[in-house]
Amino acid sequence: MDIVMPQLGETVAEGTLTIWHKKLGDWVEANELLFEVSTDKVDTEIPAPASGTLVKVLVDEGVTVDVGTRLAVIQADGEEWIAPSGRTEAPPPLSAPASRAVARDQTAPPPLSPVVGRLLAEHGLSAADIAGTGAGGRIKRKDVHAHIAGLTNAPVEHGVSPFGDCSVIPFNMVRKRTANLMVRSKATSPHVLQAVEVDFHRIAEIRRSHGTAWKGREGFTLTYLPFIAFAVCRALGYFPHVNASIEGESLIVWKSVHLGIAVDLDFTGLVAPVIRSAQEKSVAGLARDIADLAARARAKNLSPDDFAGGTYTISNSGVFGTLITAPIINQPQVAILSTDGIRKRPVVVEADDGETIIARPVGVLAQSFDHRAIDGAYSAAFLNRIREIIEESDWDQSLD
Repeated sequence: MDIVMPQLGETVAEGTLTIWHKKLGDWVEANELLFEVSTDKVDTEIPAPASGTLVKVLVDEGVTVDVGTRLAVIQADGEEWIAPSGRTEAPPPLSAPASRAVARDQTAPPPLSPVVGRLLAEHGLSAADIAGTGAGGRIKRKDVHAHIAGLTNAPVEHGVSPFGDCSVIPFNMVRKRTANLMVRSKATSPHVLQAVEVDFHRIAEIRRSHGTAWKGREGFTLTYLPFIAFAVCRALGYFPHVNASIEGESLIVWKSVHLGIAVDLDFTGLVAPVIRSAQEKSVAGLARDIADLAARARAKNLSPDDFAGGTYTISNSGVFGTLITAPIINQPQVAILSTDGIRKRPVVVEADDGETIIARPVGVLAQSFDHRAIDGAYSAAFLNRIREIIEESDWDQSLD
């Protein structure tokens, strides 16, 4: 049976074979982990489609090939093997362990990938000290990084600069992807930043009155983000040119809002999975989708299709108390919104009997937009509409 590079998403055309978990001549059980693939979005573990002996390996680790490329051959029991010469021959001998019974021995420790082996060696760590979260307890890169992060003054890789000692931390795969995408975005789009202050007191009241019941029912905290996402989707209905992408010298305006939500991967990188047709969802629906995407992203349970087709993105730096952030556009989109920290500030409130100063929860919404696609007035009007929706909506029924 031929093993080929799988199609890991509608928009994915190629993948990098990062790890072989079996060697030439090894016996492989159906659905047993065979190899791993890295795309520009995610890392994916690929199981064997059938039981048999791995008789040919055609693509080495670290090589990038197109979808459908032949990677290896598995020979089932009693199946004739066609040698490279074209003649029917006996398959190559099993590599150690030499028999299927030994190869199937589940008591043997899972093999280390070359990347994990190098990480352990660089940091002077033993595999026995790290709990693996991969199939069969296999140690993954994130397990090593998590272990290092939990150590006090953990050694990384030491170097010397003209200014003294330093630690050299190689980029992981997610960091490399993020770096490449951000550089390409800044080189492609003329970024412009605009921001508005927003009074969140109406949403704060809903969170205060419904937050405890919501968490007890749903299992996660009700944050400001789903309310902001709801307001963004409604505002995009008034200003559709923000929900767009550029192709050549044309603006492609999308009818549905496929909303990207930036998720921090415990400080090891950033991804932006997508909520499909977000304009059709309620605040409660958006809250559930955001929580689900974030949980699956950190557990590395997202597929490439979860990242495809985004039309607008929200980045939530506010959980860390930021004042204002200038986010980088997620290509080929034309704008991205940053939600920054919400804090109580004095606000002048006008009434029929005069003005009063009241402490209100206020935060900044900052949008970077591509000046090729829209102008400042259009972007500013869009931000103002988001502010109006947040400040003036009756949110009482939003969680029903």
